[in-house]
Amino acid sequence: MSSEFARDDVPPLTEAIQPGTATDPTVGSTDAATLTVDGHEVTLEAGATLLDAVTAVDTNEDVPALCSYDREDNIGPRSECRTCMVKTDEHGLVPSCSFPAEDGLNVRTDAVAATEARDVNLDLVLSNHNLRCTTCGKNGRCELQDAAIANDVAEPRYGVLDNRGAYEPIDDSSSFIQIDRNKCILCNRCVEACNDVQVEGVLRLEGNGQDTRIGFQNDAETMADSTCVSCGHCVTVCPTGSLVETGIVDAATLPVPGFTQKNSIGRSIEPSDENTELMTPMKQDDWSEKDGQTSTEAATESESEDWP
Repeated sequence: MSSEFARDDVPPLTEAIQPGTATDPTVGSTDAATLTVDGHEVTLEAGATLLDAVTAVDTNEDVPALCSYDREDNIGPRSECRTCMVKTDEHGLVPSCSFPAEDGLNVRTDAVAATEARDVNLDLVLSNHNLRCTTCGKNGRCELQDAAIANDVAEPRYGVLDNRGAYEPIDDSSSFIQIDRNKCILCNRCVEACNDVQVEGVLRLEGNGQDTRIGFQNDAETMADSTCVSCGHCVTVCPTGSLVETGIVDAATLPVPGFTQKNSIGRSIEPSDENTELMTPMKQDDWSEKDGQTSTEAATESESEDWP
């Protein structure tokens, strides 16, 4: 993407979406099923997926599902982010969000192949995401941020989207909804909420490959020129800060003594006892008997590292 983004650089629209038409296939089991997840037996009703089974048991693994939101409202899953991979004895690695719960299935979330697959796919999502969390209105309530911290992402192996010259300009033309495509992970939740739940038919995916982006079905260039009715459902379902209310003031940015600001991968930004700017109370400072430091002191030692 060039440093000066132009509408002409965007490939043509890839698909037509009729408002009210579900864009995801039906997922879930046809019958009730009893299966095992990490040694725990669980029985689920018809229509359940492996993700339902995983969330129903006490597992030590965090299995994020960034493209899944609410199947009853036809919002996901699309099995696109692949951050929810688990291993089954019968089928190998499968996306738990869309794979039906089968009777007698043995599921492992802690298998090496499963954890590595989730880590790689999460890193791939992070590699195309702007990690400027400290200036993001969703800082502290971002699903991608939560997933990265829960899965102990110390440093994304494929880098991050941090070339400001290649950033696409933020669309703040609307008086209600702001779009920052640099933070979009293409989960398609907003498109489905707009088309399948609100039946407005405003949003869609356009382009292909690395140039895929959220666009408008009337081929408008900005949100203000689209047919958006400002219902806000797209903002509600967005897992990142790509879609937020215009002019939002996030209460989570208030400074709280004893807390240190973190970015998407849990890296300390600056110690709270020295910083007077607005901060996000992501994680409380902990004392480590191993090294005799608080996380604030540890952050001070590594503050020279160039992370967003």
